[in-house]
Amino acid sequence: MMNWQQLISNKRLGQENRPPSRHDARSEFKRDYDRLIFSAPFRRMQNKTQVFPLPGSVFVHNRLTHSLEVASVGLSLGNDVSNALIDADPSLAETYLPQIGTIVSTACLAHDMGNPPFGHSGEKAIQTYFTEGNGSYLKDLVTDIFWNDITHFEGNAYAFRLLAHRFKGRREGGFVMTYTTLASIVKYPYASSVASKKGKFGFFATEQDIYERIAAQLGIKKLSADGEPPRYARHPLVYLVEAADDICYEIMDLEDAHKLKILTYEETRDLLLGFFDEPTKASILQRIDDEGITDDNEKVVYMRASAIGVLEHLCAETFVDNVQQILDGTFEGSLIDHIPERERQAYKHCASVSVKKIYQSKPVLDVELSGYKILATLMDVMIDAVVHPKRYYSQQLMMRVSSQYDIDSTDLQTRIMAVIDYICGMTDVYALDIYQKINGISLPIV
Repeated sequence: MMNWQQLISNKRLGQENRPPSRHDARSEFKRDYDRLIFSAPFRRMQNKTQVFPLPGSVFVHNRLTHSLEVASVGLSLGNDVSNALIDADPSLAETYLPQIGTIVSTACLAHDMGNPPFGHSGEKAIQTYFTEGNGSYLKDLVTDIFWNDITHFEGNAYAFRLLAHRFKGRREGGFVMTYTTLASIVKYPYASSVASKKGKFGFFATEQDIYERIAAQLGIKKLSADGEPPRYARHPLVYLVEAADDICYEIMDLEDAHKLKILTYEETRDLLLGFFDEPTKASILQRIDDEGITDDNEKVVYMRASAIGVLEHLCAETFVDNVQQILDGTFEGSLIDHIPERERQAYKHCASVSVKKIYQSKPVLDVELSGYKILATLMDVMIDAVVHPKRYYSQQLMMRVSSQYDIDSTDLQTRIMAVIDYICGMTDVYALDIYQKINGISLPIV
């Protein structure tokens, strides 16, 4: 069984033998949080699509605002779980367990940092360039392991690469995060060759040894036999990061859909109040009246906060109730899957309505179609350039790539990965700009 004393470590990747700073009052985990908040990849998320098109007259969530909200819920989850576990076993107060609110919050900040432009359509564009597009011929030119990685391209795995990989000009250990923070973002802790049915995996082959080193240090349970592709149980805090994300994207998407008039006020109200019994529904509506809230958007905000509050409480309670199975690596599914029936069915109903009315709505589909075309074109042009690097046009394209990416490597796989690194680091607006310039649609104005 995994144990908290080992699972929560302030050892830093790349600085394993360096003692903690004596001149900094922050905990090592708070330093992780601050390091992410002030990083360029984190800032760039303000220009990456969450679900709806980036704002025009109505402001909706982007990857940055979503991540900040997830981090807020993650902090509450971590603190509630920490307090409950310490109440049950006061000796845990002398470990790093009281820090898990900060750790979960930090991992929540990072959980979407590996997403390419245009969200899931961007992920699909990268995957299908190799499986359905012009890149299919590359299968015979690369290793099977690398082919598995790129054809299952996964934003979660890329987030781990972004934080842990040593890009050119960067320190050993990438962002030099603590082992526990890094482990807490790996939602699918296994190699691409044993990806889940949905194609999810946790780390590219280039970072596999890093994850295995972290797992060994933290005592994360290994599920695969020696000689098999690596599979691990999740670090327990992953369940809290996942829950915070599940709560926020499902509930906040309803609020955005209401603002954009995709859902009516009545539809949104019924979905958000579906988490409560009849007396509690009546009490919430009465409090809204008592506080003099008359604007429908503000009413939705109040009900949204109530729904998030009950889901956060139930997920924390579920974690504590199942902590032994979680530490043993036998807990199955997400925390949401194990909350009480009424709230679980209400969540599933929200998810079902979201698929039908939000994720298949015209504004969302338009973004996905445009994003897919932009990313597919960039992949096609840039991969062709690194496969034929001596061509004039290839050299012109490759000179646009930041020096931190190993685009000039003598190894083809490294060059292909450099293209993926370059494209994943783009914002939606930057990707569109490069797409237009490559296609001669726009010219730079001096």
